[in-house]
Amino acid sequence: MNSEDKIVLVTGGSRGIGRAIVAAFAAQGACVFFTYNKNEEAAQEVSAACGATPIQCPQSDAERIEQAVEKIIGQFGRIDVLVNNAGITSDQFFMMMPADQWNRVIDVNLNGAYRWVKAVCRSMLSAQKGSIINIASVAGLVGTAGQANYAASKGALIALTRSLAAELGPKGIRVNAVVPGFIDTDMTAVMPRQIKRQNLDRILLKRFGKPEEVAQAVVFLASDAASYMIGQTLVVDGGLTATAGV
Repeated sequence: MNSEDKIVLVTGGSRGIGRAIVAAFAAQGACVFFTYNKNEEAAQEVSAACGATPIQCPQSDAERIEQAVEKIIGQFGRIDVLVNNAGITSDQFFMMMPADQWNRVIDVNLNGAYRWVKAVCRSMLSAQKGSIINIASVAGLVGTAGQANYAASKGALIALTRSLAAELGPKGIRVNAVVPGFIDTDMTAVMPRQIKRQNLDRILLKRFGKPEEVAQAVVFLASDAASYMIGQTLVVDGGLTATAGV
């Protein structure tokens, strides 16, 4: 699982799972770049902690995404690993969800990944190698009430992973997805206690996961140890979906 000297780009790396992914790659000697949207203080904390380079770049801005990728490639000649981690939630029951609430989640979580892959894969195609890892969610496998927009975006990301694998795999680019369950992050911290208890009861290991546990799965998929894995959905959920017929 050695990532030494790899050029890694992680979207949404200033907190939560993304922050853990950045730290895990950096600890293995990779040269890591990560994006953030508005929280510059958090981004600088990550940078100071592990030496990764922050890039302020919203998921919706295709031009800035292209510029960020071109800058990295101009400096190093390549990007070896892209991790599409950036994502948001905006929960509401479907019948009360306005169009802009639906569209914003789809744009950040799904269209944002589309923009980054489009920007990065050209250099990977030229090199005939690379690894793209999309961070989805168990919500995209089983669905969750009040999260139709989020579940739709993550389910689509899993489908996108398989289609990209079919297109890019013959060119040497491995595309896989990691599907976290309930992980101790800012997102789960604000969940009502009753909802947390209900979900804990469904998890076979009877605890929420740690961001570092997801990060290790990502590092594995990006490494030569996973050189024969492509188009796969690696679920890291403590057994939440093991008995759900997924």
